[in-house]
Amino acid sequence: MHHPLLLFAIVTLTAPLLIGLGAVFGGLWAVGALIWMTALTASLDELVGVTLPTVEGDEFPAAHGLSITLAGAHFIVWIVVIAALGGATGLGTWEKLLSITSAGLFMGQVSNSNAHELIHRPGRGLRRAGRWVYTSLLFGHHFSAHTLVHHVHVATRADPSTARRGESFYRFFLRAWKGGFREGLRAENARFKRLNRPAWRHPYVGYCAGGVLMLAAALLIGGPKGLIGALWLAAFAQIQLMMSDYVQHYGLSRRLMRNGKHEPVGARHSWNSRHIMSSALMLNAQRHSDHHAHPARPFPALRVDETMPMLPRSLPVMACIALYPRLWRHVMDRRATQWQQLDTEKVPGR
Repeated sequence: MHHPLLLFAIVTLTAPLLIGLGAVFGGLWAVGALIWMTALTASLDELVGVTLPTVEGDEFPAAHGLSITLAGAHFIVWIVVIAALGGATGLGTWEKLLSITSAGLFMGQVSNSNAHELIHRPGRGLRRAGRWVYTSLLFGHHFSAHTLVHHVHVATRADPSTARRGESFYRFFLRAWKGGFREGLRAENARFKRLNRPAWRHPYVGYCAGGVLMLAAALLIGGPKGLIGALWLAAFAQIQLMMSDYVQHYGLSRRLMRNGKHEPVGARHSWNSRHIMSSALMLNAQRHSDHHAHPARPFPALRVDETMPMLPRSLPVMACIALYPRLWRHVMDRRATQWQQLDTEKVPGR
């Protein structure tokens, strides 16, 4: 395993280990899990002025192995935390709160980033693993909405997941959640007609049935408290996922060319970040421009450079700022306007 891949493995796998120990034993383990996901990550991002190197190559078996391991860890954490909430491990109230919070952060940041990685990988098994991670968070339709809608229409009005300049996160969340579900369903319906399959094989049937199955499992494992915990974990993770979309595309749009089509997706249509700890924790999700330019490129090979819009702080910190709309607009609107005006004369067909 290459040195950068080893760092990805250490940072990402330490999180579910600490969360699992916290859910079973409580005490300092629960505190340590929350610190790992919050204060330690934010501090190292600011203190360590090093960027993760790009790993060259086309195939990354070790990276695929890490993604599968993280998907398995996601479900183990889900089961252990749900059981702990139901009283199986004897945690006190404050220990349960710490455990479910750190688990929610893990699922919203690490599991989300890993599922996103998996649904772009070649191979039906890898894509199914990513889809099931999303389904466990009651967000299975994101598999369809992301691949069939977001990547096609990103940085245009046709993409529900592209935040418009001046739009608050709260308004964006409602519009993007409903729009993603609706447009993903529309895209799948169009594709489903061509496949001529029985109705029960429609992807949205699987997403809904899988969500019901996960809630039933939560009720069986943790009782009513476990069910409430599963709903809370799903809501918290979905908020973080939508926050990532909001931050990474805020105020950036593709211009309309003379031929009536939008300009090709380019480096300046996504916000990026170089911060080492959160990049390792979130599998280089912050190198978003290169991901949109090369969706099939594995996370260790994603590139970042100065031709891409850069966030002034790490992605998790910017997500916190986005909770305060006035502060967010003060920080980001001017930057978004500058990038929109940059290189206008280079846009083809204008």
